Parts: sequence; C-alpha cells; structure tokens
Amino acid sequence: MVNFLPLKKAVAETLHDGDTVAFEGFTHLIPTAAAHEAIRQGFSDLTLIRMTPDLIYDQMIGMGMAKKIVFSYLGNPGVGLLRRVRDAIENGFPRPIEVEEHSHAGMANAYEAGAAGLPCAVFRGYRGAGLAAINANIKSITCPFTGEVLAAVPAIRPDVAFIHAQKADRKGNVLVEGIIGIQKEAVLAAKRAVVTVEEVVDSFDDLHPNLTVLPNWTIAAISIVPGGSHPSYTHGYYERDNSAYLEWDEIAADRDRFQAWMQKNVIESSADDFAARVKHLRKAA
Repeated sequence: MVNFLPLKKAVAETLHDGDTVAFEGFTHLIPTAAAHEAIRQGFSDLTLIRMTPDLIYDQMIGMGMAKKIVFSYLGNPGVGLLRRVRDAIENGFPRPIEVEEHSHAGMANAYEAGAAGLPCAVFRGYRGAGLAAINANIKSITCPFTGEVLAAVPAIRPDVAFIHAQKADRKGNVLVEGIIGIQKEAVLAAKRAVVTVEEVVDSFDDLHPNLTVLPNWTIAAISIVPGGSHPSYTHGYYERDNSAYLEWDEIAADRDRFQAWMQKNVIESSADDFAARVKHLRKAA
C-alpha cells in the first residue's frame, strides 16, 4: 500500500543527492511545494528533468542544487527568461550546469518510452532543427520496414518523480483532472514517485474507474498539501497567480534579492504555508 506521509518525510525518504529527478507539471499542477521542500533539505548534484522548466527549476538551480538540466523550453511563462538558469549557464553562478535540450516531442516520447520500459524513443522529429548538432543524445535510426530515417532519443527513467494532483482516495489511487501533460508517464517511468494532493477523499466509487489516472501501486508516497501547486493553478481548486510570475522576473534578476526571497519564502517557510498563499485565488470546484 502507498504511504501517506508529511511532505518533509516523503521527500527525505525518496530523494537523494546525485539523483535524476523530475518535478513534472504542464501549465498547472506544478509541484511547487515538493520542490520547495527539496530546497529546504539542501540536496545537491541533481539532474533535473522537465518538459517546461519554469520558476521551481529557476529556484533550484539558483540555489546550486543541480549539476545538469534536461529540458524542452526554459522560461517564465508569459514573462520571459529564467534569470537564475541563465546566470548558471552563462556565468557558472552559483555553479556551472550541464545542459541537454530537446523538443517537446522529444521529451514526451522519451517519457513514454521510459514508462513502457523501452531503452529509447523513436519518432519523427528534429527535421530542419539544429538541436542534434549540439545534443549527442539525439540520434537517427533507419526503419527496418520502410527505410525512413527517424529520430531516436534515450528513454527518460528518473530515480524520482514528483507531481501534484487534485485528489487521492484512502487506498492511494490518484485522480488528475484538466491538463494532464506528461505527469502520468513521468510517474510510470520513475523508480519512485511522490504525489502531493489538494485533498484525500474516501473513494472514487462514484466515478468511472478509468478516471483513476494513477493506481496506488505506481506511487511510493502521497502528501496532502492544499495549495501545493501555487503559483501555478490547480483545475477546480484555485486560479493561476499571474502576479507571482511577473514579480519573479524582478526577484530573480538580482542575485542578492533572489537569496533574500528564497530565505524568507522557502527556507524559513513550510508546506503548511501554501494553503494561505492561494486563499484569495480559490474558486468553486
């Protein structure tokens, strides 16, 4: 059976220095609370994987936690650059990081291959693009049946995956609603998975069984963290905090201001503070 644990314990028991880890979420359900707990616990030498790294990876890289990032598209959605990531790449501050860039299609197919237990993903992609010239993990392969030349990338198999979801039942099954992105595949591809949820309900008996996106046997631990996706949104629970994304661009532009913000809002904070942060963003489910 899946363990229901406080987030601090769930992170401590599943994540280790040097791990390859995915904090996945696409547009909404970004596992911010889990990322902040990892920052508080001070992990190092991580390989961070995500299709669309935004604020949480800017924060983790800015705190010197990562040795490598595997991604497709780096940015503060609707605003611009990830300034702490750019500082690390261009200036090696606070430490140099290795960069492996892919397309969205490349990342999605690599996650699906990992979830299926395959060594690589084969698909049509990277045609007319220059990524293959700078990424040694983008290869070409000839179809043995048609002779067509296709792209191939290694499967993504994280040591740990963290996602956020709307709810779990008492048995540990997890329901994700709205934009699912690649969260399901990230969990299935990972050796261990932790899910933060808005709430736990008695059961999903009144729902079609196919709506249980992740059965309990796919998950190592579940932590109840209302508001745990802020400043992204959780469909049916609270809206996106657009002002936080705009504010982050100014915070992250200055090294000292970044450190001061992280100390106050992450290091000296806790998972319990997330519910208060989304109070003004809540809407009816």
